[in-house]
Amino acid sequence: MLIPASLLEADTLTRLIEDFVTREGTDNGDETPLQTRVQRVRRALDKGEAVIVFDPESQQCQLALKRDVPKEWLQALSE
Repeated sequence: MLIPASLLEADTLTRLIEDFVTREGTDNGDETPLQTRVQRVRRALDKGEAVIVFDPESQQCQLALKRDVPKEWLQALSE
């Protein structure tokens, strides 16, 4: 299930993005400051290039590139 970023409180969205950009394996040696990485992800969400995926079974949220999400999920989001 996709969750529009606009439905999350600002602090919740920031924490989700920070969690994503600081996960092991996501920085690949990138020494870019945390704030810059957060801004990049926020821009991707704003542009619709990235989406928030919620798995009700595990109660976990993740960020994903829009191109990697099943098309039917994207259709449900726009309805």
